[in-house]
Amino acid sequence: MPTTPTAPTSPAAAQPTGVPLTPRQAERRLRILRTATSLAGRGGYEAVQMREVADGAQVALGTLYRYFPSKVHLLVAVMQEQLQQLLDQVRRYPPAGDDPALRVAETLTRAFHALQRDPLLAEAMVRALSFADRSVSAEVDRVAALTAQIILDAIGQAGPPSEQQRAAVRVIEHTWHSALVSWLSGRASIAEVRADLHTAARLLALP
Repeated sequence: MPTTPTAPTSPAAAQPTGVPLTPRQAERRLRILRTATSLAGRGGYEAVQMREVADGAQVALGTLYRYFPSKVHLLVAVMQEQLQQLLDQVRRYPPAGDDPALRVAETLTRAFHALQRDPLLAEAMVRALSFADRSVSAEVDRVAALTAQIILDAIGQAGPPSEQQRAAVRVIEHTWHSALVSWLSGRASIAEVRADLHTAARLLALP
């Protein structure tokens, strides 16, 4: 998973009202995300302090809070950008192979290997998701939607997914998130994570 946000390309690049950002606002938002990503990568969740983010992004603290009402909102947005970049990569370089379940498992395993290279950032994003309350529901829904789309793209789905596929995707999403938490807490190895993802992905082959 990439660790430096690029120019926002997703629906997440909008104001809380849903109005698309102007180019200047999008650039400001990107600076904020880059600063938060850098701080989290160096020190994890606790290292992301809103005052330091504002200073690093060269924006007023009040401006930062207009974009992101809390640190949780900010770090969930960082995760959105990370997942968006992973989705872009999957679309540029589709996984090979004839087995859709294997393509899904390998795509998500590669994401884990990327997170393994930046565990403090991964810890910060997962903690933010864990702390998210109803005020962050729209952002959390976007994370879930991006994860589901990554899975569907890895499948190579030509048309709308069936209800069975939707159910399988939800289980794979839950497995991916749970495996990430277990890995970060030291309760699961990458090998165990990979095995769990392969097991969950096999649900795609059920009649």
